[in-house]
Amino acid sequence: MQTAFKSKIGSLKIFGDVSTELFIHSTTDDSAVLALVKNGKLTELLHQDADNSFSVGDVYLGKVKKIASGLNAAFVEVGYDKDAFLHYHDLGPQVRSSLSYTKKVQQGKQHSNLIGFKNQPLIKKDGKIEDVLQPGQDIVVQIAKEPISTKGPRITSELSIAGRYIVLVPFSNRISVSQKIKEKEEKDRLREIATSLQPPNFGIIIRTVAQNRTVEELETDLKNLLNKWKTKHRNIKRAKAPFRLLREMDRASAFLRDVMDDSFERIVVDDEVLAGEIKEFLEGFAPKKAEIVKLHSGKTTMFQQYGIDRQIKTSFGRSVSMVKGAYLIIEHTEAMHVIDVNSGNRTSSDEDQEANALAVNLIAAEEIARQLRLRDMGGIIVVDFIDMHKAENRRELYNTLKEIMKSDRAKHKILPPSKFGLVEITRQRVRPEMNVDIKDDLNNDQVESSIQLIGLLEQQFERIASATDQKRVFLHVHPFIEAYLNKGWFNPIAKQWSRKYKKKLKVVVRDAYKLLEYSFKDVEGNVLKLQASEEV
Repeated sequence: MQTAFKSKIGSLKIFGDVSTELFIHSTTDDSAVLALVKNGKLTELLHQDADNSFSVGDVYLGKVKKIASGLNAAFVEVGYDKDAFLHYHDLGPQVRSSLSYTKKVQQGKQHSNLIGFKNQPLIKKDGKIEDVLQPGQDIVVQIAKEPISTKGPRITSELSIAGRYIVLVPFSNRISVSQKIKEKEEKDRLREIATSLQPPNFGIIIRTVAQNRTVEELETDLKNLLNKWKTKHRNIKRAKAPFRLLREMDRASAFLRDVMDDSFERIVVDDEVLAGEIKEFLEGFAPKKAEIVKLHSGKTTMFQQYGIDRQIKTSFGRSVSMVKGAYLIIEHTEAMHVIDVNSGNRTSSDEDQEANALAVNLIAAEEIARQLRLRDMGGIIVVDFIDMHKAENRRELYNTLKEIMKSDRAKHKILPPSKFGLVEITRQRVRPEMNVDIKDDLNNDQVESSIQLIGLLEQQFERIASATDQKRVFLHVHPFIEAYLNKGWFNPIAKQWSRKYKKKLKVVVRDAYKLLEYSFKDVEGNVLKLQASEEV
């Protein structure tokens, strides 16, 4: 299959070496934007808010507010505007042990370790929630799905504390090894190490990245997890619900913990303090990778210099272009997401219609997998691939899509193509979907406003030129405006203004800017403001 696949779309690098880069942009409000680039293509875009309460993995002491028997669920107060939703199936079999432990800690009768702690009977698989929880009861829960739209967080009382190599599960004695580790000898080795390290009444899950790691590395990771458990224990003793007992590490660190591998070649950060924090974090669990952290110091913004802004502009629209004229149309509805694959003007005299359809579909499979991760699309996704009549071609498309999607960390399921070429995908979503507004509607009003903008820019440059002692002024604008000011056979407008007002003007293109958006900056990147602002 791989040989056939490569012959159809040799430009893709699914089975070859992967080069990974991470760009972290720090914003003015102490938030950050993370852009993951694989083989030059933007693959994931993640926003880390300054206040990232109710993030996946956060542990809270909540209070049961209401039992909804009809839903077999409870609504739990965790401090969000709307109560969190806890279904019976999300309680976890050991929920009675967790409730007992929490009550004993609050009464000062339980140490942080679970030596000698008596586990309670497991709950029934298909029981009723009113037999387990009562209104007003305190319960320790973990955020499983962040608040999305009008819904509060989705929570679970089946706790797990994730580390780099190990996941620690309280009130369990089970040891399991990631199914993605295929070699039997390595699985047996890791299981043996886990057995020797296992604390009483804690289960251990060995993650995929633990493959070929030493005993010392796994032991260090386990000690860090046990320290987090002790922190949670101390907080329960003094907490009054609702209260956050344990905070998942910030998204940048959690993201690195989960995705860092040998393919990472560069991590570029545009904030010195954040770069130091990332480097310090890496020195803790991947010392050899700490040296790849670089501080961006260019005059243009990091996302502009490395082409991230341009990729965002071209990746989040309704229409997404692919190679040789093929493109996707992505529609979002309340019930599902629909993706239509189009061949565009792609033709080949050397290939018949069936072979051409297969080639376009294989190209589309990679782009669709990228789009699902990039936009973090969840729920039901229906893909209308180009019709193929041969069963072996539909099978090749299905196997290829599954292979590409293996790198997606979100839980997902893919059904084989139907006779109509439709592929159904379900994908777990635990955070709000990533949406980026890239529209520039060039109506008559905006065209007229862009003409007015040129006059306004000249007025403002004249005033700035006379007011600043800077040798150079940098004007950041949309690519269309930059082209208008900079291009020309004989006498570009920007040069005319420089001579006229005796101040060097450099026009900088900004792919992320809207048509009428602009800013004047000095050589250090600081915005030059006027005393009296003027708007179009």
